[in-house]
Amino acid sequence: MLLPFRTWIGELKNPAVLRADLVAGVTVALVLIPQSMAYAQLAGLPPYYGLYAAFLPPSVAALFGSSRQLATGPVAVVSLMTAAALEPIAASGSPGFVAYAILLALMVGLFQLALGLLRLGALVNFLSHPVVLGFTNAAAIIIATSQLGKIFGVEVEKAEHHYETVWRMIAAATTDIHWPTLGMAVAAFAIMYGLRRLTPRLPNVLIAVAVTTVAAWATEFSRQREVPMSAVAGEVVEGILAERRRLRVELAEVERALAEARGRLAAVQRQAAPDEAELLRAQHEVDLLILRRERLQKSLKAEVRELRAIHFTRVRLEGAERFVVRSHPPAGAERLDDGWRIRRIETDSILFHRGGRVVGEIPAGLPALRLPALDWGIIGQLFLAAMTIALIGFMEAIAIAKSMAARTRQHLDANQELIGQGLGNIAGSLFQSYPTAGSFSRSAVNIDAGAVTGFSSVVTSLVVAVVLLWFTPLLYHLPQATLAAVIMMAVIGLVRFAPMRYAWKVDRNDGIVSVVTFVLTLLLAPHLEQGIVTGVLLSLGLYLYRSMHARVAVLGRHPDGSLRDAQVHGLTTCPNITILRFDGSLYFANTAYFEETVQRKVAIKPDLKFVIVDAEGINHIDATGEEMLRQVAERLREAGITLLFSRMKKQVRDVLERSGFVAEMGADHFFSRTGHAIEFAWSRLGPDHAAGCPLAPVRSPA
Repeated sequence: MLLPFRTWIGELKNPAVLRADLVAGVTVALVLIPQSMAYAQLAGLPPYYGLYAAFLPPSVAALFGSSRQLATGPVAVVSLMTAAALEPIAASGSPGFVAYAILLALMVGLFQLALGLLRLGALVNFLSHPVVLGFTNAAAIIIATSQLGKIFGVEVEKAEHHYETVWRMIAAATTDIHWPTLGMAVAAFAIMYGLRRLTPRLPNVLIAVAVTTVAAWATEFSRQREVPMSAVAGEVVEGILAERRRLRVELAEVERALAEARGRLAAVQRQAAPDEAELLRAQHEVDLLILRRERLQKSLKAEVRELRAIHFTRVRLEGAERFVVRSHPPAGAERLDDGWRIRRIETDSILFHRGGRVVGEIPAGLPALRLPALDWGIIGQLFLAAMTIALIGFMEAIAIAKSMAARTRQHLDANQELIGQGLGNIAGSLFQSYPTAGSFSRSAVNIDAGAVTGFSSVVTSLVVAVVLLWFTPLLYHLPQATLAAVIMMAVIGLVRFAPMRYAWKVDRNDGIVSVVTFVLTLLLAPHLEQGIVTGVLLSLGLYLYRSMHARVAVLGRHPDGSLRDAQVHGLTTCPNITILRFDGSLYFANTAYFEETVQRKVAIKPDLKFVIVDAEGINHIDATGEEMLRQVAERLREAGITLLFSRMKKQVRDVLERSGFVAEMGADHFFSRTGHAIEFAWSRLGPDHAAGCPLAPVRSPA
């Protein structure tokens, strides 16, 4: 439907419906505002970009989707995947990182919109439930542990793997923990958990944010000071700063030389017949400069890491304030206060801090309409990540929407929901949003608050717009430790091992897929897409293996007169008649297995005269399967064995009739019931056969 909101917009004429949607929209906004800033921080973006993501996507997704109560916006898993996709190509929080996050939202939206318009929502089924279970549990653990640094107030350099970064955080926390930051996080945890247990209807997240923000303002929680380079005294620090400046200058020179070398290489490659020696020299020059740049970048990071590890004291020396190494104060200096650390180094200044981190200044006003920067090289690098985020985000949204549709008995169109989610991401990207998806927690709040139509999400967007226009100064002192606590509280419910154990009990293969996806996602983080892709390939591979080795049962006569699996029930089989039931479609991947099974069953019965194929379980047959049946029938005929078929489904028999197989075999070799096929074989074997065969025909249907 082009404008699906027309199905419910007329209901707003009812004052009760309008009032319910207004209350639900405001309630969801009170949860969304602090959550969105927390999730933006998780995505590696400044917190206010979460408010941008909470502005348009909720209303656009509600207007063009099919679910009335689905609450769209920033979510934990998509935020984590956004950070994982962008960190290899840009520094977190940098202008390039922000630009690529907005571009990623556009790519995700276009992919979802294309799937919806092409009616390809079924593609999400390739993400099987065990894969999603394993990934979601691992992602929740990764999300929670990624916030440890903000909870303890420590900073560490990110390692190649997430578990290494977590270990560095824990090691740093044992020596450099910032107690006020930890105290603020504990307070936020206590407020949210306590209110959730005692008065669940109150907005516990908003109250925790308000209380800790006021506490941070009252206690001057964030103590930071930006000073010129000249205000830093001490030979050790001055030496490190001088070395850092030298490295930055050298790195800039190498970057210029690398750009020129790449230009020369491109010029050589454009030649009609490039000289091989010249081409090799140009490529070698580029490779050497790349290696040199990498060495300089590592050295620069080491210098910054060394500076951030130093504890400084603020002193008054010769009438001016100076920051000196705490362990080496200069003679005659008046100590003012301790505990200062370097947070950021600019070109001509250094930002010192001795308190906890806060959100800081948020630009007032709505995000500007701006087309995302289209960089085709970056688009190629982000394509797989965009596709993965689009599918994971939509799967999360559709799972939530289905549960609510069952509760409200409303029709849900998966392809229309794809269109809604896609348009939400596209519209968000035009207003500086990063990728969004349906939120389980906020959707639950929405429906529990009484939302009747998608207008509640429109109200949510309007409330966020009001906050952006007039109330951003109130968020300046919001501690980032509180946002970390919000994230950790939100993802605790995502860690559920019971469904993984249940999947293991139901089907061992599903359990294996779930566990492998879980372990690989943890080990390979931050490259989350590798865990998902491996899980999908494993689940498809196991499915293909199962279909290649479909179950073949030899049937025997049960004491109650029915035909059942002889091996399972310990039944005696007939030496002259074998009944095989094939539980699967006959196609190119399993025809060899079926043929080998028939040959084995024939080989163990030298007196065999009839093979009856109970075809009830065969739903489909392809050309390879039909050709295999011809060969099997011919070989059995040469061995003096007659092949019969029973209970064949119409669609399978139609294929065999079109191919001429039924005419060649004879229509009298095909029976509607297995009992009729047994009677046919029994009549051909004669009376001497009855003594050794337990398959005596019965009049009741088999």
